Amino acid sequence: MLTIIQAAGWPIWALILCSIVALAVVIERSYRLRTPLVAPPKLLDEVIGVTRASLPPADVVNKLADTSVLGAVLAAGLRSVVAEPRIAEAALRQSFENAGRIAVHGLERYLNTLGTIAAAAPLLGLFGTVIGMIEIFGSQAPAGASNPQLLAHGISVALYNTAFGLMIAVPSLMFYRYFRGRVDEYQLQMELAAERMVPHLMRFAVKS
Repeated sequence: MLTIIQAAGWPIWALILCSIVALAVVIERSYRLRTPLVAPPKLLDEVIGVTRASLPPADVVNKLADTSVLGAVLAAGLRSVVAEPRIAEAALRQSFENAGRIAVHGLERYLNTLGTIAAAAPLLGLFGTVIGMIEIFGSQAPAGASNPQLLAHGISVALYNTAFGLMIAVPSLMFYRYFRGRVDEYQLQMELAAERMVPHLMRFAVKS
């Protein structure tokens, strides 16, 4: 590996940095976007079951908010009804919507970074290729002779940087698309959960 880095020249260091950042983002998002941490399958039914007869106390709502991202969204709706017994349906929906926006923003964390790396890595590889080509032409002597060592080094810089840029860009783009799909799926689940919770919680609202 060290031999490849040396052969690729100094432009490879920017690509190595991109690969480290991309790997860190992939590992972090793979952990944070797990279903138990975002939207446990049975959580909504459990919340509806617990609140079938009455609204839960504040400590139970706080525990719900700490369980998962979906739990935080549902807890926001519960807190709205507790804080304003005469709450209107539109206000309750707005409360869920605001909590959902915050939740989705958290789920999308670092995804722009990963997408930027996927787009920039081929360009950085192209930059290394241009540097290699410059070294190739620079190895040509005015009289027409060439320096074989400089010529070989220029070819190495050109080819290794192009290959390494693509090796970073392709997996980064695949993971970016995968994570975007996961976020969209979780967003839909939270929207459907909020739609079920609104009429359920409006039963506790005091009619004016």
